[in-house]
Amino acid sequence: MVPSLSELEQIARAAGEILCDGFQNRPGYDREIQIDYKSVIDPVTEMDRRAEGFILAEIKGKYPHHHIISEESGEISGDENCSWYIDPLDGTINYAHGLPIFSISIGFELDRVMRLGVVYNPVLDECFSAELGKGAWLNGQPVRVSKTRDLRRSLLVTGFAYDRRTNPENNLAQFNRLALLVQGIRRLGSAALDLCYVAAGRLDGFWELRISQWDLAAGALIAREAGAVVTAADGSPDYFTPPCSVLVANQDLYPLILEAILNTAFT
Repeated sequence: MVPSLSELEQIARAAGEILCDGFQNRPGYDREIQIDYKSVIDPVTEMDRRAEGFILAEIKGKYPHHHIISEESGEISGDENCSWYIDPLDGTINYAHGLPIFSISIGFELDRVMRLGVVYNPVLDECFSAELGKGAWLNGQPVRVSKTRDLRRSLLVTGFAYDRRTNPENNLAQFNRLALLVQGIRRLGSAALDLCYVAAGRLDGFWELRISQWDLAAGALIAREAGAVVTAADGSPDYFTPPCSVLVANQDLYPLILEAILNTAFT
């Protein structure tokens, strides 16, 4: 027994209501949420845990034997041929600061192949979704990657790992190089949304050197189904085996971004 794409969408939307109920930057909200830290700059809020608790309860209730990997709870044993990848709040720092750029990401893998993906931005009520071989959608309407061919006219997005202060593989050199080659680079703070915005043509490319499976699972499928090339940041096809990295762009820009990344030494 496996889920449908509509089930993932329903779960994500309900989790989004939980996040919006605790979001501090909304009219009439007067309560501070609890924020803890997993490391110096890696926060987790009570709303991460509430949304995750809801999502896990929904999955366990319908699919008790499935395998689950979730950001806050880690790995939950089950049938690894039926695996879920959950990020209940991608963009926790944004959320904790009242910045309305965050999402819920849910991916479902069957027989080691990602089959379903949903990324939901509850503030904008934008639900990105994809099913393997059937295309990608935003609120039910098809999406495709951009047609930008000139790197100088491209708008890219990237992210930085939480240990960037101590790890030399911190993406700063790559950022500096590409910043001189493109029209602009954004850092939005939600990798799942970054992937979906490339899928929808709002951004032309995304790369990140160290990223978690739960950030990639749904968004990478959505980007691929929208026509993007998706690989590890070094160009290798396996972007999903930890330690993960990712490079996503349309077919024309992909080799140009890859060349810039490969020709930049870590500092």
